[in-house]
Amino acid sequence: MISKERVQELVDQAIQARERAYTPYSKFNVGAVVIDTSGKEVTGCNVENASYGLSMCAERTAIFKAVSEGSDSIETVVVVGDTDGPISPCGACRQVIAEFASDDFTLILANLKGETKVMTKEEMLPYGFSPKDLT
Repeated sequence: MISKERVQELVDQAIQARERAYTPYSKFNVGAVVIDTSGKEVTGCNVENASYGLSMCAERTAIFKAVSEGSDSIETVVVVGDTDGPISPCGACRQVIAEFASDDFTLILANLKGETKVMTKEEMLPYGFSPKDLT
C-alpha cells in the first residue's frame, strides 16, 4: 500500500503537470502521474483541440508518453482536477489504464481540496475488456 506521504507527493506532481494543460475551450485542467513497474515516473496533462474529438486526457497523455519511452506495464496512475470530489477518469481513460495496468495496480484520484480516493483496477473498471478477451 502507498503511504499517505507518498500519495501527497504524487498528487503534488500531478498538480504541477495540471498547470501545463492546454485547455482554451473548457478551462478544465487535469494532471496525471504514471509510475511503471520499474519505478519510472511520467507526467501528463490534458491537451484540447478546436476539433474537440482530437483532445487528449491527462491520463492517456501520461500513459502514451510512458509507453513511447519503453514502459509496458503501469503500477500506479494518479489523476487530479479541480472537482468537488476526487476526479474520475472518463471511460476511454479507464479502458487505456486497464490495458497497461499491472496485476498490483493502484489508481489514485484527487482534487485540489486534498481529497483522495484509492482504487484497484477491478474497482475502476469492473468487467473490463482486456487482451485476454481476444484469445
